[in-house]
Amino acid sequence: MTPTPPPTSPPPAPPLAPLERVPEGAWNAADYESLAARHLAPAHRAYVAGGSGWDTTVAANRAAFGRWAVVPRLLRDVRAGHTRLSLGGQALAHPLLLAPVAFQRLAHPRGEADTARAAHAAGAGFIASTLSSLPLEAIAQAAGPARWFQLYFQPARETTLDLVRRAEAAGYTALVVTLDASIQLASRSALRAGFRMPAADGLAGNLAGYPAGAATALAEGESRIFQGAMRHAPTWDDLRWLLAQTRLPVWVKGVMHPDDAVALRAEGAAGVVVSNHGGRSLDGAPASLAVLPTVRAAVGPGYPVLFDGGVRTGHDAFKALALGADAVLVGRLQVYALAVAGAVGVAHMLTLLVEELQACMAQAGCASLADIGAHCLAAQPWPPVDTTAPSGTPIDAHDPNAPPC
Repeated sequence: MTPTPPPTSPPPAPPLAPLERVPEGAWNAADYESLAARHLAPAHRAYVAGGSGWDTTVAANRAAFGRWAVVPRLLRDVRAGHTRLSLGGQALAHPLLLAPVAFQRLAHPRGEADTARAAHAAGAGFIASTLSSLPLEAIAQAAGPARWFQLYFQPARETTLDLVRRAEAAGYTALVVTLDASIQLASRSALRAGFRMPAADGLAGNLAGYPAGAATALAEGESRIFQGAMRHAPTWDDLRWLLAQTRLPVWVKGVMHPDDAVALRAEGAAGVVVSNHGGRSLDGAPASLAVLPTVRAAVGPGYPVLFDGGVRTGHDAFKALALGADAVLVGRLQVYALAVAGAVGVAHMLTLLVEELQACMAQAGCASLADIGAHCLAAQPWPPVDTTAPSGTPIDAHDPNAPPC
């Protein structure tokens, strides 16, 4: 008798096409993360959600917000309340910026053009990535005046300088140089899901036409890491060279140690972004929120500090502002909203996020960003509760299945 083969699982349904309207069920900004599961291929979603290695830092970023509670205040008059600020000499309606995120055509055919358009419509600053799917010039045409360009040092200084000149010519008003991503271990969760980066053709829109970097030849006994991957990693000399090449303000992203922040301020960096690259750099690094107060204390109250790492709600943004940030970058959430509904989704997500921040400010008795400080928070016992997880699920930062950054 022929044995009956075991039942097989049906193949996953193909992802839905992006909507051209606000989706049903998007009641909070964080809802776009679950909605995106219908619009992203499983492997692509695993890549967006994952970080590096075991995704330990990805989980830690989210868990860090649960360690703090916002203290409500009574009888505060906030009828003249607002979220306006000046950042880098530019007036902004609120302190939420779209972080640089690479290869956005993996999420939507129009990629960064839609996120840039949405940021402009929602009054948010926008940072275009060196590794954007579209050329920076095309993104600039869709973006508003509050547009910055994120720069990765290239192996050849001539290429790096040409990217800077192109950004200047396209009207970008600041550079954000990322210094923490010279090497990255692949996310095990993304690899298990079968993700493989598509061919670079059509993905890295800014680097098309530049000579490809030659493969590093290693001598016998040399390390693939130290003498290989890190051979072209930027140094302090490279940063000083960059600062001398442009009149644009240069921010540094990837700062996690107060001594680095102090040294960067001394070298002339316009400001720093406290960030662990969303958990995509060193797996096992502390949560960005955990080191934010020490960085702020080191550089003092007047030096610009931005925050990047795990924001899903307006309450998250409030906590980052209370712990020392001047403004907050939003990374993965913009990709989820882009996948669901393009520019409409990203603009709607930002609107919800701003309203969530404003509601938190009002309940905490803060009529302006200047009113927000550490006095607005109370430490909570471990384990924290993630308000974006079902039923207030406790998070374990060491659980690889914890909600990602």
